Amino acid sequence: MTKLLLIVAAAFVLQIVLSMAQMKHFSKEFVKLRRQGKVACGRKAGGLRAGAIVMFLLDEDGIVRCAKKMEGVTCLARVKPLPGFEGRDIRTLTAGDVPKSHKNLGKAVEDASLTFRKFTAGEIIPEPPSPFRKLGQSVGVVRKTIS
Repeated sequence: MTKLLLIVAAAFVLQIVLSMAQMKHFSKEFVKLRRQGKVACGRKAGGLRAGAIVMFLLDEDGIVRCAKKMEGVTCLARVKPLPGFEGRDIRTLTAGDVPKSHKNLGKAVEDASLTFRKFTAGEIIPEPPSPFRKLGQSVGVVRKTIS
């Protein structure tokens, strides 16, 4: 029993270390782009599928100069180039601009486009709910269903 507990604890610590390394890598890549100009980001959590984050470096007119993505299920995912978006207006990007096999990547591209349109219109961009808030909302729905 003690060995099992130690293995679980070690796996938990390893996951934390790898997640921190992933966040550091993402932050470093984001800062590189941010030093060059405006950056629009979009994200789509994956759950059991591969999640995705996209970053678009934009010029003053909202035209994409550079695109990068981070896509994957594990904490081993790294930021990579996202070709095919250079020279395009971010306001017109849709999920259809990404191959259908990358569903969450397409949703992240749409999120970046929507976020940029809201920002330029002066709208407030809401924060996504935290995992604990999502859990609380799910529990509330289950409670209502049971009642």
